Amino acid sequence: MNGYFDYNATTPLLPVAQEAWIEASAKHWHNASGLYREGGFTRRKLEEARERLGERLGCEPERIVFTSGATESNNALFHSLGLSHADSTVLSSAIEHPSVREPLQAAFAQRTELLSTHSSGCVDLDDLAEKLKKAPRALVTTMAANNECGVLQPWREMLALCRNAGVPFHTDASQWIGKLSAQELGECDYITGSGHKFGGPKGIGFLVMKNENEALRFMRGGPQEEGRRAGTENYPSVEAMVTALEGLTPQLSGIASTQSSYRQQFIAALREQLGAVRVIAEESERLWNTVMFVTPRHDNRKWLARLSQRGFQVSNGSACSALKDGSSTVLAALGASPDDMRQVLRVSSGWSTELSDWLALAQAMKQVLNELDQ
Repeated sequence: MNGYFDYNATTPLLPVAQEAWIEASAKHWHNASGLYREGGFTRRKLEEARERLGERLGCEPERIVFTSGATESNNALFHSLGLSHADSTVLSSAIEHPSVREPLQAAFAQRTELLSTHSSGCVDLDDLAEKLKKAPRALVTTMAANNECGVLQPWREMLALCRNAGVPFHTDASQWIGKLSAQELGECDYITGSGHKFGGPKGIGFLVMKNENEALRFMRGGPQEEGRRAGTENYPSVEAMVTALEGLTPQLSGIASTQSSYRQQFIAALREQLGAVRVIAEESERLWNTVMFVTPRHDNRKWLARLSQRGFQVSNGSACSALKDGSSTVLAALGASPDDMRQVLRVSSGWSTELSDWLALAQAMKQVLNELDQ
């Protein structure tokens, strides 16, 4: 039995990624900035990996800057734009991940304006169109897929509105990449992603820039990453991350179809076992692996502890918010009550999760409810 249902928080290292990391670490551990032959070999492999990632994202490899993950990428982008656009504002949404929400607030302070969000979990496109008429706007930033309720945002439509208004568009695609096709994402001006969300190592990610000549400097020091991010390049992790994405991409269509079916059967089994269960944004187009729901009763922390004892790992929302207000920011934007927030659970499966795993979780939840009711 595979009881891990917190893939939206982090994923296990895929075997192909692990093999790629070990081989790269053994053969090409040299400093890619070194002027000797071995350093040159590592540099060439690093640039080849950048090209391969560009192919998967549909963007020019020169636009890609490797970072430690989406959090660093978001912080670097907003900090840089905050300095260069001192008199401009940013449009964002109330359902963003903390790695977007908090650095955006720090960089733009009172110059961030929130877009309306429908109860479906989607950003209001009419509100975006209206707010884009008010200049100047430094950026529009919305996630591609929500990490908590799984709702897919209409980022293509938002990108089109931003293009017409001449405003750059950024999407944090951390939850989208590795679950859905990323080929069209390269049309966005800025993209952030994190390797550990799709079977790569932790501590590696990327930022796709608007163009290769954009003069944003993230870290000062050496000349790495075209002078944008100083520090010795982590080629083994880059190779493992790109290899993970390459391994997943051809399978995504079939996985999405299969796992969507499993997810729906889980919801049906959950309602059969527990009775009244409300799925957040159930009618919206969502990630195939994600179910966020309100339990009939009892605090979600009790659910988490009892399920963990039975070998199941689920969450109450974003791990990056768990020590603060859990998933309350997103749920509040979707009109949830305080009671909902205390009883909500998020289940997120992986690429190889079996139907039997889903149904075993539903059965375990029935057992937990019986215990908690006693």
